[in-house]
Amino acid sequence: MTTKIKKSLHTELGHSTPDRITVRGRDLPSEILGHLNLGDMAFLELTGRIPTPQESITFNAIVVTLVEHGVTPSALAARLTYAGAPEALQAAVAAGLCGLGTVFVGSTEGAAKLLYEAIPFGEKPSRPLADMAKDIVADFRARKQIVPGLGHPLHKPIDPRTPRLFQIAAENGQSTHYVALMQAVQEEAERVSGKSLPINATGAVGAIAAEFGFPWKIIRGLGVMARAIGLVGHILEEIDDPMAIEIWQRVEKEAGGPRQD
Repeated sequence: MTTKIKKSLHTELGHSTPDRITVRGRDLPSEILGHLNLGDMAFLELTGRIPTPQESITFNAIVVTLVEHGVTPSALAARLTYAGAPEALQAAVAAGLCGLGTVFVGSTEGAAKLLYEAIPFGEKPSRPLADMAKDIVADFRARKQIVPGLGHPLHKPIDPRTPRLFQIAAENGQSTHYVALMQAVQEEAERVSGKSLPINATGAVGAIAAEFGFPWKIIRGLGVMARAIGLVGHILEEIDDPMAIEIWQRVEKEAGGPRQD
């Protein structure tokens, strides 16, 4: 692959001089530190502007949602990696983040993508949302694929995070046709499958992130940012109250040898 060589390299994100640090055109010490929380800083980094108070509440809610969800595969990967390489905390966090894909956390991306494909950002629905939902569900069923953002192995019939996220979005002006289409897709998927398929947290986050207009290719990154915080928490707990070595030893003992079933 060949690319055109740029005459000059430039970034709008950050720049430093001997006496100044600038982020998105704002002075870090005087305009950001003490003024922005972590979620607002992430919003500034991604959009180039500070969120409105309503945007701040909603954006912080969607990223906080994905920080922690127990001893998930990503948390296990981080703990086990730390057990083998305690000198490299960053490697343990990276190991956990590598598992954020179409099954865990990364399905935010898939949910947003299907919504954008139905209604490009900045446009209004061209036909009833129920009709769009029928086509979306039929397409995924024809390909024998699950609809991103629907279903949960534990939280049934409702993922408790979803109603609260949708409430926050609605109260702060971040709930229009993308949230409504996601709800229509859920109703149609449940109708044709006869199964309980709640909108899970990643489906809700994907829909609300679409309301903001974030490109679908970056929306998985919201979960990556959030889960990194949670993984650092898991490693701290691993230091204070380790379980990784016992998990390894128990799996070695129980999984080794002839099958018992």
